[in-house]
Amino acid sequence: MARWRNLVGVAVATLTAAAMGATASPASAAPVGTGDGVVPTTNVVGGTRATQGEFPFMVRLSMGCGGALYSSTIVLTAAHCVGATGTNTSITATLGVVDLQSTSKITRKSNYVYRAPGYNGSGKDWALIRLASPVTGLAFLPLATTTTYDTGNFTIAGWGAATEGGSQQRYLLKATVPFVSDATCNSSAMYNGEVIASNEICAGYAAGGTDTCQGDSGGPMFRTGASGLVQVGIVSWGDGCARPNKPGVYTQVSYFASTIAAAATSLGG
Repeated sequence: MARWRNLVGVAVATLTAAAMGATASPASAAPVGTGDGVVPTTNVVGGTRATQGEFPFMVRLSMGCGGALYSSTIVLTAAHCVGATGTNTSITATLGVVDLQSTSKITRKSNYVYRAPGYNGSGKDWALIRLASPVTGLAFLPLATTTTYDTGNFTIAGWGAATEGGSQQRYLLKATVPFVSDATCNSSAMYNGEVIASNEICAGYAAGGTDTCQGDSGGPMFRTGASGLVQVGIVSWGDGCARPNKPGVYTQVSYFASTIAAAATSLGG
């Protein structure tokens, strides 16, 4: 059973290579205003505060999820954060800041949502949000198109809970988490076969302590590629936040990269 990492009253840590956590059964994310959250300490689920401009592609979504700027008009997030494919003008994206209360923040409304075809709550956890007007002056986060970068250490970042059951954060946090093999992640000591090895990827420490959490769903997991940062995962689910032997489970971007790119093109992005 999946435990989503959208807003269920728990914040997530941003990272320079972090993981994300989840708890409870699938839950709808409650709206989170840009002023929500508390000032984090430096030990937010193993994360530290990101500096302004460090991850310019990071997006905060008003339903309590994260996302990454794919193009000037497209945000990549998790399917479980949005409704069905179609016109949607209810989502507000906040961009360009680490402090959600900053007067420098950029905001855009959505005008369309594209959810992964065939999504039914098990795998295929990706979606695109089209913005009503382009965003300028911010870098995009390209997708990993092969499995080359699907191992090693990853960065995670978000405004989610800093502890399991904790509050959403005002400031973007970041952390680093290591790759966990499909075999290990699906072992009886971890998720006992629940992970979809073909299109999900695990990251975290066996000892716990660093992870994404509620409110981080849809945000990116990324690392350095051949010519800069590339997105390798999308925060999806996990048992609790930063628990021992319960790493974060992410949508494996490389598996869906061509489909995501085609969908973005169809939306004009």
